[in-house]
Amino acid sequence: MSRAVSKGALAIRGACVAVLSCLLLACGGRAPSETADAKPASVMESRLAMGSSVTVTVWTRDEPAAEAAMAEVFSEFDRLENLMSTWREGSDVLRLNAAAGTEPVRLSPEVIEVLGIARHYSELSDGKFDVTFGPLSGLWRFDHDQDGVIPDPAVVAARVPFIGWEDLVVDATAGTALLRRKGMSVHLGGIGKGYAVDHGAAILRRHGFENFLIQSGGDMYVGGQPEGRPWRLGIQDPRGPGDTPFAVVELSDATFSTSGDYERYFIKDGRRYHHILDPDSGQPAMASRSVTIVTARGVDADALSTAVFILGPDAGMALIERLPDVEGVIVGARNEVRVSSGLQDRLTVLSPPADGP
Repeated sequence: MSRAVSKGALAIRGACVAVLSCLLLACGGRAPSETADAKPASVMESRLAMGSSVTVTVWTRDEPAAEAAMAEVFSEFDRLENLMSTWREGSDVLRLNAAAGTEPVRLSPEVIEVLGIARHYSELSDGKFDVTFGPLSGLWRFDHDQDGVIPDPAVVAARVPFIGWEDLVVDATAGTALLRRKGMSVHLGGIGKGYAVDHGAAILRRHGFENFLIQSGGDMYVGGQPEGRPWRLGIQDPRGPGDTPFAVVELSDATFSTSGDYERYFIKDGRRYHHILDPDSGQPAMASRSVTIVTARGVDADALSTAVFILGPDAGMALIERLPDVEGVIVGARNEVRVSSGLQDRLTVLSPPADGP
Protein backbone atom coordinates (compact mmCIF):
# COMPACT_ATOMS: atom_id res chain seq x y z
CA MET A 1 0.00 0.00 0.00
CA SER A 2 2.08 2.81 -1.29
CA ARG A 3 0.99 6.40 -1.55
CA ALA A 4 0.27 8.08 -4.82
CA VAL A 5 2.87 10.59 -5.86
CA SER A 6 0.62 11.87 -8.61
CA LYS A 7 -0.07 15.55 -9.05
CA GLY A 8 -3.82 14.93 -8.87
CA ALA A 9 -4.67 18.56 -8.17
CA LEU A 10 -4.43 21.50 -10.50
CA ALA A 11 -4.66 25.19 -9.63
CA ILE A 12 -7.12 27.01 -11.84
CA ARG A 13 -7.22 30.80 -11.98
CA GLY A 14 -9.78 32.23 -14.36
CA ALA A 15 -9.56 30.45 -17.70
CA CYS A 16 -6.03 29.17 -17.09
CA VAL A 17 -4.95 25.82 -15.74
CA ALA A 18 -1.59 25.61 -14.00
CA VAL A 19 0.16 22.37 -13.09
CA LEU A 20 1.45 23.18 -9.66
CA SER A 21 4.82 21.52 -10.02
CA CYS A 22 5.50 23.44 -13.24
CA LEU A 23 3.76 26.82 -13.19
CA LEU A 24 1.91 29.06 -10.77
CA LEU A 25 0.14 32.23 -11.78
CA ALA A 26 0.80 35.31 -9.61
CA CYS A 27 -2.06 36.29 -7.33
CA GLY A 28 -2.64 38.87 -4.65
CA GLY A 29 -1.71 38.28 -1.05
CA ARG A 30 0.00 40.01 1.81
CA ALA A 31 1.95 39.09 4.91
CA PRO A 32 2.25 41.42 7.90
CA SER A 33 5.94 42.00 7.18
CA GLU A 34 5.30 43.28 3.65
CA THR A 35 6.14 46.79 2.56
CA ALA A 36 3.10 48.88 1.70
CA ASP A 37 4.32 50.26 -1.64
CA ALA A 38 5.39 47.02 -3.35
CA LYS A 39 3.13 45.11 -5.71
CA PRO A 40 2.01 41.70 -4.38
CA ALA A 41 3.57 38.82 -6.28
CA SER A 42 4.06 35.10 -5.98
CA VAL A 43 7.37 33.70 -4.82
CA MET A 44 7.79 30.02 -5.71
CA GLU A 45 10.45 27.37 -5.23
CA SER A 46 10.51 23.60 -5.81
CA ARG A 47 12.84 20.98 -4.37
CA LEU A 48 12.90 17.20 -4.08
CA ALA A 49 11.92 15.72 -0.73
CA MET A 50 10.31 12.49 0.44
CA GLY A 51 10.50 11.06 -3.07
CA SER A 52 8.46 13.86 -4.66
CA SER A 53 8.79 17.37 -5.93
CA VAL A 54 7.79 19.79 -3.17
CA THR A 55 6.53 23.20 -4.34
CA VAL A 56 6.03 26.14 -2.00
CA THR A 57 4.44 29.38 -3.21
CA VAL A 58 3.85 32.47 -1.11
CA TRP A 59 1.96 35.62 -2.16
CA THR A 60 3.76 38.59 -0.67
CA ARG A 61 5.20 42.06 -1.02
CA ASP A 62 8.31 41.02 0.92
CA GLU A 63 10.24 38.54 -1.22
CA PRO A 64 13.27 38.16 1.10
CA ALA A 65 11.03 37.32 4.06
CA ALA A 66 9.12 34.80 1.94
CA GLU A 67 12.31 33.16 0.73
CA ALA A 68 13.57 32.81 4.29
CA ALA A 69 10.31 31.21 5.41
CA MET A 70 10.28 28.87 2.42
CA ALA A 71 13.83 27.77 3.18
CA GLU A 72 12.67 26.84 6.67
CA VAL A 73 9.83 24.79 5.16
CA PHE A 74 12.24 22.81 2.99
CA SER A 75 14.53 22.26 5.97
CA GLU A 76 11.59 20.86 7.91
CA PHE A 77 10.77 18.44 5.07
CA ASP A 78 14.39 17.26 5.14
CA ARG A 79 14.35 16.89 8.93
CA LEU A 80 11.18 14.81 8.86
CA GLU A 81 12.49 12.68 6.00
CA ASN A 82 15.59 11.90 8.05
CA LEU A 83 13.27 10.56 10.76
CA MET A 84 10.79 8.68 8.55
CA SER A 85 12.89 7.42 5.65
CA THR A 86 13.30 3.72 4.92
CA TRP A 87 16.67 4.30 3.26
CA ARG A 88 18.44 7.04 5.23
CA GLU A 89 20.78 5.38 7.71
CA GLY A 90 19.83 5.89 11.35
CA SER A 91 16.24 6.97 10.71
CA ASP A 92 13.65 6.23 13.37
CA VAL A 93 11.78 3.96 10.98
CA LEU A 94 14.85 1.88 10.17
CA ARG A 95 15.65 1.52 13.88
CA LEU A 96 12.08 0.44 14.59
CA ASN A 97 12.14 -2.11 11.77
CA ALA A 98 15.51 -3.50 12.85
CA ALA A 99 14.12 -4.19 16.33
CA ALA A 100 10.99 -5.99 15.10
CA GLY A 101 10.09 -8.88 17.37
CA THR A 102 12.49 -7.86 20.12
CA GLU A 103 11.86 -4.75 22.22
CA PRO A 104 10.26 -1.29 22.11
CA VAL A 105 12.32 1.46 20.48
CA ARG A 106 12.42 5.06 21.69
CA LEU A 107 11.45 7.33 18.79
CA SER A 108 11.13 11.04 18.11
CA PRO A 109 7.85 12.72 19.13
CA GLU A 110 7.04 13.30 15.46
CA VAL A 111 7.30 9.64 14.48
CA ILE A 112 5.35 8.58 17.57
CA GLU A 113 2.61 11.02 16.58
CA VAL A 114 2.49 9.77 12.99
CA LEU A 115 2.38 6.13 14.08
CA GLY A 116 -0.49 6.90 16.45
CA ILE A 117 -2.45 8.64 13.70
CA ALA A 118 -1.71 5.72 11.35
CA ARG A 119 -3.13 3.22 13.85
CA HIS A 120 -6.26 5.37 14.15
CA TYR A 121 -6.90 5.21 10.41
CA SER A 122 -6.06 1.52 10.28
CA GLU A 123 -8.81 0.90 12.79
CA LEU A 124 -11.29 3.16 10.97
CA SER A 125 -10.60 1.46 7.62
CA ASP A 126 -10.59 -2.13 8.91
CA GLY A 127 -6.90 -2.35 8.13
CA LYS A 128 -7.01 -1.12 4.54
CA PHE A 129 -4.67 1.67 5.58
CA ASP A 130 -1.70 -0.06 7.17
CA VAL A 131 1.81 1.35 7.56
CA THR A 132 3.14 -2.14 8.33
CA PHE A 133 2.94 -2.94 4.60
CA GLY A 134 6.75 -2.70 4.52
CA PRO A 135 7.27 -6.43 3.70
CA LEU A 136 5.73 -5.73 0.27
CA SER A 137 8.10 -2.85 -0.43
CA GLY A 138 10.34 -3.67 -3.36
CA LEU A 139 8.28 -6.59 -4.68
CA TRP A 140 6.22 -4.38 -6.96
CA ARG A 141 8.41 -2.07 -9.03
CA PHE A 142 7.07 0.74 -11.15
CA ASP A 143 10.39 2.23 -12.20
CA HIS A 144 10.96 2.56 -15.92
CA ASP A 145 13.43 -0.31 -16.01
CA GLN A 146 10.95 -2.58 -14.20
CA ASP A 147 7.73 -1.79 -16.06
CA GLY A 148 5.64 -4.86 -16.81
CA VAL A 149 7.30 -7.13 -14.23
CA ILE A 150 4.66 -8.86 -12.10
CA PRO A 151 6.09 -10.47 -8.94
CA ASP A 152 5.54 -14.16 -8.29
CA PRO A 153 2.12 -14.44 -6.56
CA ALA A 154 3.53 -17.05 -4.19
CA VAL A 155 6.26 -14.65 -3.05
CA VAL A 156 3.69 -11.90 -2.49
CA ALA A 157 1.38 -14.25 -0.58
CA ALA A 158 4.26 -15.36 1.65
CA ARG A 159 4.87 -11.78 2.80
CA VAL A 160 1.27 -10.77 3.46
CA PRO A 161 1.14 -12.53 6.88
CA PHE A 162 3.85 -10.17 8.13
CA ILE A 163 1.51 -7.20 7.65
CA GLY A 164 -0.72 -6.31 10.60
CA TRP A 165 -1.36 -2.94 12.17
CA GLU A 166 -2.60 -4.57 15.37
CA ASP A 167 0.97 -5.75 16.02
CA LEU A 168 2.32 -2.21 15.94
CA VAL A 169 2.29 -1.06 19.56
CA VAL A 170 2.67 2.67 20.18
CA ASP A 171 3.24 4.00 23.70
CA ALA A 172 2.90 7.78 23.42
CA THR A 173 3.62 8.29 27.12
CA ALA A 174 6.91 6.39 27.00
CA GLY A 175 7.74 7.64 23.51
CA THR A 176 8.29 4.12 22.21
CA ALA A 177 6.95 1.79 19.55
CA LEU A 178 7.22 -1.95 19.02
CA LEU A 179 6.66 -4.30 16.11
CA ARG A 180 5.65 -7.51 17.84
CA ARG A 181 6.84 -10.00 15.21
CA LYS A 182 10.13 -10.52 13.42
CA GLY A 183 9.78 -9.91 9.71
CA MET A 184 7.45 -6.96 10.16
CA SER A 185 8.41 -3.48 8.96
CA VAL A 186 6.88 -0.01 8.80
CA HIS A 187 6.74 2.27 5.78
CA LEU A 188 5.35 5.81 6.19
CA GLY A 189 4.95 6.57 2.48
CA GLY A 190 1.18 6.77 2.87
CA ILE A 191 1.12 9.41 5.58
CA GLY A 192 4.47 11.18 5.91
CA LYS A 193 4.01 13.73 3.11
CA GLY A 194 0.73 14.98 4.52
CA TYR A 195 2.30 15.34 7.95
CA ALA A 196 5.18 17.35 6.47
CA VAL A 197 2.75 19.59 4.57
CA ASP A 198 1.03 20.41 7.87
CA HIS A 199 4.36 21.36 9.42
CA GLY A 200 5.19 23.52 6.42
CA ALA A 201 1.88 25.39 6.65
CA ALA A 202 2.47 26.04 10.35
CA ILE A 203 5.90 27.49 9.58
CA LEU A 204 4.55 29.90 6.97
CA ARG A 205 1.81 31.06 9.29
CA ARG A 206 4.31 31.53 12.08
CA HIS A 207 6.21 33.88 9.77
CA GLY A 208 3.01 35.85 9.19
CA PHE A 209 2.05 34.59 5.73
CA GLU A 210 -1.59 33.79 5.05
CA ASN A 211 -1.80 33.33 1.27
CA PHE A 212 0.29 30.36 0.20
CA LEU A 213 0.34 26.92 -1.31
CA ILE A 214 2.36 23.82 -0.44
CA GLN A 215 2.31 20.72 -2.62
CA SER A 216 4.16 17.45 -2.09
CA GLY A 217 3.23 14.83 -4.64
CA GLY A 218 -0.52 14.32 -4.39
CA ASP A 219 -0.80 16.28 -1.13
CA MET A 220 -1.56 19.98 -1.15
CA TYR A 221 -2.47 22.71 1.34
CA VAL A 222 -3.95 26.02 0.18
CA GLY A 223 -3.89 28.92 2.60
CA GLY A 224 -5.85 32.15 2.46
CA GLN A 225 -7.61 33.70 -0.52
CA PRO A 226 -5.25 35.21 -3.09
CA GLU A 227 -7.04 37.93 -5.07
CA GLY A 228 -9.74 37.89 -2.40
CA ARG A 229 -11.40 34.65 -3.49
CA PRO A 230 -11.02 30.95 -2.69
CA TRP A 231 -8.68 28.74 -4.65
CA ARG A 232 -10.15 26.86 -7.61
CA LEU A 233 -8.54 23.44 -7.66
CA GLY A 234 -8.98 20.87 -10.39
CA ILE A 235 -9.22 17.11 -9.88
CA GLN A 236 -7.21 15.32 -12.55
CA ASP A 237 -9.03 13.03 -14.96
CA PRO A 238 -7.58 9.56 -14.20
CA ARG A 239 -7.79 8.48 -17.85
CA GLY A 240 -7.70 11.85 -19.62
CA PRO A 241 -4.72 13.64 -21.17
CA GLY A 242 -2.07 14.65 -18.67
CA ASP A 243 -3.01 17.46 -16.30
CA THR A 244 -6.61 17.64 -17.53
CA PRO A 245 -9.21 18.24 -14.78
CA PHE A 246 -12.64 16.68 -14.94
CA ALA A 247 -13.96 18.69 -11.97
CA VAL A 248 -13.08 21.79 -9.94
CA VAL A 249 -13.73 22.79 -6.35
CA GLU A 250 -13.23 26.05 -4.46
CA LEU A 251 -11.27 25.84 -1.20
CA SER A 252 -9.47 28.00 1.32
CA ASP A 253 -7.35 27.00 4.31
CA ALA A 254 -7.77 23.32 3.54
CA THR A 255 -5.92 20.22 2.44
CA PHE A 256 -6.57 18.60 -0.91
CA SER A 257 -5.06 15.12 -1.29
CA THR A 258 -5.41 12.75 -4.23
CA SER A 259 -4.46 9.09 -4.59
CA GLY A 260 -4.65 7.76 -8.15
CA ASP A 261 -3.69 4.77 -10.25
CA TYR A 262 -2.42 6.86 -13.17
CA GLU A 263 1.09 8.01 -12.25
CA ARG A 264 3.06 4.92 -11.24
CA TYR A 265 1.66 1.99 -13.19
CA PHE A 266 2.01 -0.32 -16.15
CA ILE A 267 -0.57 -2.10 -18.29
CA LYS A 268 -0.11 -5.76 -19.12
CA ASP A 269 -2.57 -7.97 -20.98
CA GLY A 270 -5.14 -5.20 -20.78
CA ARG A 271 -4.92 -4.82 -17.00
CA ARG A 272 -3.51 -1.82 -15.13
CA TYR A 273 -1.07 -2.58 -12.31
CA HIS A 274 -0.29 0.35 -10.02
CA HIS A 275 1.46 1.17 -6.78
CA ILE A 276 -1.45 1.42 -4.33
CA LEU A 277 -1.52 -2.05 -2.81
CA ASP A 278 -4.22 -3.77 -0.79
CA PRO A 279 -2.51 -5.01 2.40
CA ASP A 280 -4.89 -7.97 2.60
CA SER A 281 -3.80 -9.40 -0.75
CA GLY A 282 -0.52 -7.69 -1.57
CA GLN A 283 -1.96 -6.89 -5.00
CA PRO A 284 -2.84 -3.51 -6.55
CA ALA A 285 -6.22 -2.32 -5.27
CA MET A 286 -8.71 -2.41 -8.14
CA ALA A 287 -11.90 -0.80 -6.79
CA SER A 288 -10.97 2.83 -7.57
CA ARG A 289 -9.25 5.00 -10.15
CA SER A 290 -8.76 8.06 -7.99
CA VAL A 291 -9.78 9.44 -4.61
CA THR A 292 -9.56 13.07 -3.53
CA ILE A 293 -9.98 14.00 0.13
CA VAL A 294 -10.67 17.52 1.41
CA THR A 295 -10.16 18.25 5.10
CA ALA A 296 -8.28 20.52 7.49
CA ARG A 297 -5.09 18.49 8.10
CA GLY A 298 -2.77 17.07 5.50
CA VAL A 299 -1.90 14.03 7.59
CA ASP A 300 -5.59 13.04 7.73
CA ALA A 301 -6.15 13.61 4.01
CA ASP A 302 -3.02 11.67 3.10
CA ALA A 303 -4.02 8.58 5.07
CA LEU A 304 -7.68 8.76 4.10
CA SER A 305 -7.08 9.11 0.36
CA THR A 306 -5.18 5.82 0.44
CA ALA A 307 -7.66 4.08 2.73
CA VAL A 308 -10.70 5.13 0.69
CA PHE A 309 -8.99 4.19 -2.57
CA ILE A 310 -8.48 0.64 -1.34
CA LEU A 311 -11.92 0.39 0.28
CA GLY A 312 -13.61 1.37 -2.98
CA PRO A 313 -16.61 3.63 -3.71
CA ASP A 314 -19.22 2.09 -1.42
CA ALA A 315 -17.26 1.45 1.77
CA GLY A 316 -14.99 4.41 1.07
CA MET A 317 -17.79 6.95 0.77
CA ALA A 318 -19.48 5.48 3.83
CA LEU A 319 -16.27 6.14 5.78
CA ILE A 320 -16.02 9.72 4.47
CA GLU A 321 -19.62 10.46 5.44
CA ARG A 322 -19.01 9.11 8.96
CA LEU A 323 -16.15 11.48 9.66
CA PRO A 324 -16.72 15.12 10.67
CA ASP A 325 -15.21 17.85 8.47
CA VAL A 326 -14.07 15.36 5.82
CA GLU A 327 -15.24 15.47 2.20
CA GLY A 328 -14.25 13.46 -0.83
CA VAL A 329 -14.59 12.63 -4.51
CA ILE A 330 -14.19 9.05 -5.71
CA VAL A 331 -13.80 7.85 -9.29
CA GLY A 332 -14.55 4.14 -9.14
CA ALA A 333 -13.23 1.29 -11.24
CA ARG A 334 -16.29 1.49 -13.52
CA ASN A 335 -15.64 5.23 -13.96
CA GLU A 336 -18.52 6.21 -11.70
CA VAL A 337 -18.08 9.48 -9.77
CA ARG A 338 -19.14 9.72 -6.12
CA VAL A 339 -19.20 13.09 -4.33
CA SER A 340 -19.67 13.44 -0.57
CA SER A 341 -22.72 15.32 0.65
CA GLY A 342 -20.82 18.33 1.99
CA LEU A 343 -18.94 18.87 -1.27
CA GLN A 344 -21.74 18.59 -3.80
CA ASP A 345 -22.60 22.31 -3.78
CA ARG A 346 -18.92 23.29 -4.12
CA LEU A 347 -17.85 20.86 -6.85
CA THR A 348 -18.29 21.60 -10.55
CA VAL A 349 -17.95 18.68 -12.96
CA LEU A 350 -16.45 20.02 -16.19
CA SER A 351 -16.91 16.76 -18.11
CA PRO A 352 -17.29 13.06 -17.26
CA PRO A 353 -13.95 11.31 -16.71
CA ALA A 354 -12.54 9.60 -19.78
CA ASP A 355 -12.73 5.82 -19.88
CA GLY A 356 -10.00 3.32 -20.53
CA PRO A 357 -7.99 0.50 -18.92
